[in-house]
Amino acid sequence: MVYGYIRVSSINQNIDRQYEDLLNYGINKNNLFIDRISGKDFQRDNYQRLIKKLKKNDLLVIKSIDRLGRNYEMIIEEWTKITKIIGADILVLDMPLLDTRQKQANLIGKFISDIVLQVLSFVAQNERELIKQRQAEGIALAKLKGVHLGRPSLPLPINFKDIAILYINKKITNTTARERLVMTKGTFFRNIKILKEKILFI
Repeated sequence: MVYGYIRVSSINQNIDRQYEDLLNYGINKNNLFIDRISGKDFQRDNYQRLIKKLKKNDLLVIKSIDRLGRNYEMIIEEWTKITKIIGADILVLDMPLLDTRQKQANLIGKFISDIVLQVLSFVAQNERELIKQRQAEGIALAKLKGVHLGRPSLPLPINFKDIAILYINKKITNTTARERLVMTKGTFFRNIKILKEKILFI
């Protein structure tokens, strides 16, 4: 049996291109499984229904590897489960090398597909590491330039300093101070710390 799997990240995204390509391949529309959800993991209703239907020697066709998912470590786990444990085959239309069906005419088959998938995983992992590194370098550079990152701080109440001094001098409790300032505990103590540091340098 030949099955097709289609995934888009949200209900607003169009599935037409994937749908048409899979129908053109010859897959019966009743054998198409569609998920409109993020590819961060494989906990998707229709994907799980598909996996339960797959049997040995069945073929799963997808438009591109990222339609299966976007986490390559997890893709390799699913790929192994489908091809090695269930015994079904996978064909990726946009990348003919990812075709686990054994072919007599050339070397393309399960072995080549596994190698290609491992290479894709390596490249994807490296790209993720590079992105993280660039983000960390960008944040460090921004901090050096004095750029404030994150949400802008809310202005402090006009009477913050007066009440904060009373708290620092133990004239009132932090609960009383926060009630007068209408502040959360975290915001209150964060700004108390900043004020104490300023006082030290005056």
